Amino acid sequence: MSRFPVENIRNFSIVAHVDHGKSTLADRLLELTGTIDKTKNNKQVLDKLQVERERGITVKAQTASLFHNCEGKQYLLNLIDTPGHVDFSYEVSRSLSACQGVLLVVDANEGIQAQTVANFFLAFEAQLSVIPVINKIDLKNADPERVENQIEKVFDIPSDECIKISAKLGTNVESVLQAVIERIPPPKVHRKNPLRALVFDSTFDQYRGVIANVALFDGVVSKGDKIVSAHTQKTYEVSEVGVLNPNEQPTHKLYAGQVGYLIAGMKNVTEAQIGDTLYLHKQPVEPLPGFKSAKPMVFAGMYPVDQSEYNNLKSAIEKLTLNDSSVTVHRDSSLALGAGWRLGFLGLLHMEVFNQRLEQEYNASVILTTPTVPYKAVLSSSKLIKARRAVQKNMIFIDQNRVMLKYLFPLNEIVVDFYDSLKSLSSGYASFDYEDAGYQTAELVKMDILLNGNTVEELVTVVHKDKAHSIGKAICERLKDSLPRQLFEIAIQAAIGSKIIARETLPIFKNIFQYGGDITRKMKLLKRQAEGKKKLRKIGNVEVPKDAFIKVLKTQSSK
Repeated sequence: MSRFPVENIRNFSIVAHVDHGKSTLADRLLELTGTIDKTKNNKQVLDKLQVERERGITVKAQTASLFHNCEGKQYLLNLIDTPGHVDFSYEVSRSLSACQGVLLVVDANEGIQAQTVANFFLAFEAQLSVIPVINKIDLKNADPERVENQIEKVFDIPSDECIKISAKLGTNVESVLQAVIERIPPPKVHRKNPLRALVFDSTFDQYRGVIANVALFDGVVSKGDKIVSAHTQKTYEVSEVGVLNPNEQPTHKLYAGQVGYLIAGMKNVTEAQIGDTLYLHKQPVEPLPGFKSAKPMVFAGMYPVDQSEYNNLKSAIEKLTLNDSSVTVHRDSSLALGAGWRLGFLGLLHMEVFNQRLEQEYNASVILTTPTVPYKAVLSSSKLIKARRAVQKNMIFIDQNRVMLKYLFPLNEIVVDFYDSLKSLSSGYASFDYEDAGYQTAELVKMDILLNGNTVEELVTVVHKDKAHSIGKAICERLKDSLPRQLFEIAIQAAIGSKIIARETLPIFKNIFQYGGDITRKMKLLKRQAEGKKKLRKIGNVEVPKDAFIKVLKTQSSK
């Protein structure tokens, strides 16, 4: 790694709106630099998580070090591929801390969309060089000239600075590499100063402990060095350093200006804080600024299906939150569900992906309560102002075919089904981004869902008074369709305090044993009932499948 002087290093991220071709461009850059062999199977090479492969989206920023020869000079290009969905924007902001420039990828057919704007301003505020890349020029309806005009109008970047490519076909991708070398500056670092390294990401390995992704701002680190965490003040011995190429490749040393990984025997997940500064033992330095804490937008309760699994689930959540520091965790308990946690997420997709990763990576089964958003309650106020459900703040025409609208929305109006409805109504053309705008007063009520008079903890929610009836009625109807019939009638009710605002009735189950019938049919039913008992829990006298309420919530979020 000593063969790469600072002036031959470029650290950059690829940012874009979801599905504009970031990961495909990353694949082509890996191929062009010889980092991976060129094959037809190179799709989402840097997307290593199972959930990313299944959903076809990036949810976790991934780093790769590329070695590229240009005009007789050997360059080290540190690439970070970032997510495009709004729920994972915190991954983008952290990744930019290790970079001096970004490739802003824009779809030649779709043009500028919500996350394109949001990611540009993240890079702009961090004072990074921005290289606009217009992708998918091979599409039939591609209009790169229109997109050039959009970029010039919205971002004030001259149209002649845009690079037109097809990442899928590899068309003109070599121009992107040339622009990275020419238009992104080398990092401003000092190798003769004491070590100062920023932990911008981390993962947990059950055999090696914490693997920290670091960007070196000063000095050198090598195997055997004793380092100190500025956050915990604990001392560790470095057992391995290296680069991601894209898999882990150990090296003797890492130098200032380079991005790589470091293993130092951190066995406890609480010891590795993202945003921490590492320095050499007995050579203290001024800690780096770190990161602004992520602000959760959606909250949900999480409980083990069986309380005997509490400690295993606790360990799994701790390890996963090490890899996803935007999730907030607070201990909680419920009379119906037992001990658990109150988790905060950046959005509904973020919550679903976190739950899916728990199941896939840690084999954990959980009960998730209904997603809610934070409220501040003002008691005994005589003059409460009625909050409107949406207020238009601005409207900007980007070009003749695209308009950008800014609205002030109550958060619970958008976190459940707004994004899906927007995509459906606009046939997929509209895009969406949001940020926190503070609190306002509103007429809100707590709504309980009851089964034969017993409250279902998972479905307790806060709703606007005007929408309580319609939301309660919809949940009761979906519960009626989801719950199995039993030997008695079940009343499914939505209530505000003691007032019932909606009701559905689940009819009685016809018992074949009371009316005779074929013995083989009886035996099959008994076997099926015995298997089903293992997956049931009781609410009052009603037996309910443990995943019934999750299905109801997923149905609610998809409508």
